[in-house]
Amino acid sequence: MSDPRSARRRAFLFAALAALLGCLGGCAQFLVPQTMALRNAWPQQVPRAIELTQVPFFPQLEYQCGPAALATVMGAAGANVAPAQLVDEVYLPARQGSLQVEMLVAPRRHDMVSYQLAPGYDALLREVAAGNPVLILQDNGIFPFRQWHYAVVAGFDYATGDLLLRSGEERRQIQAFTLFEFNWKPAQYWAMVVLPPERLPATATEASYLPAVVAMDRVASSTAAIRAYQAFLARWPDSEVAGIGLANRLYAAADLDGAEQVLRQALRAHRASPLVLNNLAQVLSDRGRNAEALELIERAASASGAVGDAVAATRELIAKRSRTQ
Repeated sequence: MSDPRSARRRAFLFAALAALLGCLGGCAQFLVPQTMALRNAWPQQVPRAIELTQVPFFPQLEYQCGPAALATVMGAAGANVAPAQLVDEVYLPARQGSLQVEMLVAPRRHDMVSYQLAPGYDALLREVAAGNPVLILQDNGIFPFRQWHYAVVAGFDYATGDLLLRSGEERRQIQAFTLFEFNWKPAQYWAMVVLPPERLPATATEASYLPAVVAMDRVASSTAAIRAYQAFLARWPDSEVAGIGLANRLYAAADLDGAEQVLRQALRAHRASPLVLNNLAQVLSDRGRNAEALELIERAASASGAVGDAVAATRELIAKRSRTQ
């Protein structure tokens, strides 16, 4: 990761590189294709300039840009966390840095949703415009040497052609779109945002955001997972996976009424789903409504594999309960 002591040397080299890119003319289309595309078509409904001045800043310690950048986006999302608290979660001494997978996992342990963006300027600009600072990975090295570095995009200005970053020891680093893309491209335009569970990223789609919520559910608190699923279902109410996930969390919290309501909503959208039928039958049986539960579980009798085994076990339990009522 980046060493802050080399900042002046990098600044000089970056300035030379920016000048070189400006002189390349047509070759820039291949070196920084997304920047060239922005000159022809700025994303619709995205302002030409914005700066998220309230985004916190944590000057990085040597080689620890990962914890500093992560604390920045988590702090902007409302988490009370300092870089030192994240070091053990994301920093790998042997690599003198952090891997992207650790950067995505850590916020989930703090009841936040981390979401990897679609690669490119469109998603990055839309998230910043929505008030969400974007954590990015770039290569600040000089060929053939790599120098991976995490930074946070907190603004942009189309007129000047600049992005505004929290980076290294600089609270407001100004970096040209061309240079930024040149350094961002080796990381395959990797970027992520961190948000509280009740808020959805501006660029989230049902297919792309559901895995982020499910991944958070594995390590977050029950309260946070419930809020994340509820926010997801408010946008995409017919999601079978999210409905089952929320119902499972409510069931584990002994909220049988809430679990039943969620599963009935899921059943309206997925009438033949053996998982929804099985789980709803279980909830109804737990509430003493075994006759209604048996009717539902029979509709799932054709399920096979692991789901079929679960349905058979639930049916046996309900039948046993019915006999002893």
